[in-house]
Amino acid sequence: MIKIAIVTGASRGLGRNTALSIARGGGDVILTYQSRAEDAQAVVEEIGAMGRKAVALQLDTGKVAGFASFADRLRSVLRETWRRDSFDHLVNNAGHGDYSLIEQTSEAQFDRLVDVHFKGVFFLTQALLPLIADGGRIVNLSSGLTRVSAPGWGAYAAVKGAVEVLSVYMAKELGSRGIAVNTVAPGAIETDFFGGAVRDTPEFNRLFADMTALGRVGQPDDIGPMIASLLSPDNRWINAQRIEVSGGQGI
Repeated sequence: MIKIAIVTGASRGLGRNTALSIARGGGDVILTYQSRAEDAQAVVEEIGAMGRKAVALQLDTGKVAGFASFADRLRSVLRETWRRDSFDHLVNNAGHGDYSLIEQTSEAQFDRLVDVHFKGVFFLTQALLPLIADGGRIVNLSSGLTRVSAPGWGAYAAVKGAVEVLSVYMAKELGSRGIAVNTVAPGAIETDFFGGAVRDTPEFNRLFADMTALGRVGQPDDIGPMIASLLSPDNRWINAQRIEVSGGQGI
């Protein structure tokens, strides 16, 4: 049976690369987007050109009140497109960066980070648990900034650290259903994350490249295929792990 994966925030960046990598491996994809409908549809078309099925659904992962209706839309899509009542893999990727020193961080900034990166992951997963097939997989995205510190990223790293702990507890509680849960923590990557700072600012790019054992910053193609590999049968025994994919950043 073809595996179906949900990838949140997949209209661009790592989410897009992950969705395409899953499709290249023979999987079908349901991708979510917050506001970039045209970008999301372009990903759907790319996946379709590979001979795989894909559907894009709008979702704001920072608004828990919308998760029940999203689950209802998802049920309809699964039945209409795949004649199924379940999906196999959930990749909680959607997120944003917010650089601010602790003494300057506003409550609104903090709340948005928590809502999207932690509360959203917790309650979206909860809402979708009845639809995840036994033996499925969950991958939660974290950050290399939970291991190495950089001023200005305290709030962001803190909520990502919370996701890492949550992943372990998910693995424990969902183990009876054969669902494996892992965290993937990328290092600095050339995407439009935080306004494309790593990609578009040469000094910033060199700073992180000099901190990395392999001598460069990461590319989306360094991350998406790795996440897709965690969903393959060959990696069925990896569970409750934090896997950093950073090229050896900060060692």
